[in-house]
Amino acid sequence: MKKLILTALFLFFGLTSFAQIIKYDSVDMERQHAALPYYSYGKGLGLTSPDSIFQLNIRFRMQNRATFNHFEDDEESIDAQIRRLRLRFDGYVGNPDFMYSIQLSFAPEDVGELEEGKNINIIRDAVIVYKPTDHWDFSFGQTKLPGNRQRLNSSGGLQLTDRSINNARFNIDRDFGLQVHNTNEFEDKFSYNFRGAVSMGDGRNWTDNEDTGVALTGKAEIYPFGAFKKTGAYFEGDLMRESKPKLMLSGAFHQNNQARRERGQTGSELFAKRTMQSAFADLIFKYNGWAFMSAYMNRSAKNPITVNPEDPNDVRYVFVGQGVDLQGSYLFRNNFEVIGRYSNQWVDNEIRSFEPNTQQFSLGLTKYIWEHAFKLQAEATYEIKDYFLDKNTNNWYIRFQVEIGI
Repeated sequence: MKKLILTALFLFFGLTSFAQIIKYDSVDMERQHAALPYYSYGKGLGLTSPDSIFQLNIRFRMQNRATFNHFEDDEESIDAQIRRLRLRFDGYVGNPDFMYSIQLSFAPEDVGELEEGKNINIIRDAVIVYKPTDHWDFSFGQTKLPGNRQRLNSSGGLQLTDRSINNARFNIDRDFGLQVHNTNEFEDKFSYNFRGAVSMGDGRNWTDNEDTGVALTGKAEIYPFGAFKKTGAYFEGDLMRESKPKLMLSGAFHQNNQARRERGQTGSELFAKRTMQSAFADLIFKYNGWAFMSAYMNRSAKNPITVNPEDPNDVRYVFVGQGVDLQGSYLFRNNFEVIGRYSNQWVDNEIRSFEPNTQQFSLGLTKYIWEHAFKLQAEATYEIKDYFLDKNTNNWYIRFQVEIGI
């Protein structure tokens, strides 16, 4: 009888806790995700306290890849690695209006080399979000800035195995600061969003603050025919097979005052501070399995080259220039998708002797097993580098990648 009573109590409290979890249905979860500055496809594993004053959602994702590289001026190589390994926690405390999001990274390329006197880069996101209404949210902490669309998309929501060469050079990445988002998205009518941020300008996990220079970011998005299904502007490809044509247009401007790194929030430390301006424009179109994206990015700065005061031959420079990405795809009914991307990158004349102009042509095939959360990806990319001294190099790689997560 004692065992029977204990079993009954266990089932009662277990079902009560499960009911508390179910009570926060998909509408609540979508509202939570919409408040955060980036998107993850899966919903993870959720836990809600019996008194409903605390919620924790746990997610992980992993990207394993193998690449065969052919570089014209170097030996051929095979590279196999864990490209990304992420662990994420989000939820609310006390009230669903007060949310938090934490994302940690563990793969070598995510963390980077441990340098003496530098902070280890395990922390990617640590942000608190207050969402008083469905249209406004305020966030404080470290997370992605409202820059180019491909950067705002989770790397788990990409169609190809990685972002473009222009994103690698021009994106404004993560930073610590305050962000304000005004969201006005409706399914079948004109929609618009505004994003703004005031941040430190030095990138993630930076603590050596010796000046008052801050970074200012502003962004506007419009959806002429209404918002995409399931926040579809935050993942690539038309996995929802939009029944009506959907379009997003966006523009962003960013000024990083007294920046100390080559690309603002990323790169090596400059020998002197520089103020940088960045501009972004994005277009996304989706309809009935077809998807098309276009992006423009640039960065400018006065006197981008800095010189080591102890060695005039040692220079570091702001990566100034511009780039364009064009990407199209079609998703078949069997969840195979064919993707093509063209990227062109031009560097400004001030640094032309240090950096080549670059073109890339990519062709990919993706099999979605469970949407973006579990997929197999194959990609072939051909690259042309045009150097200052009338020299071109032709490189290519073939890559296979498996993405899995919750």
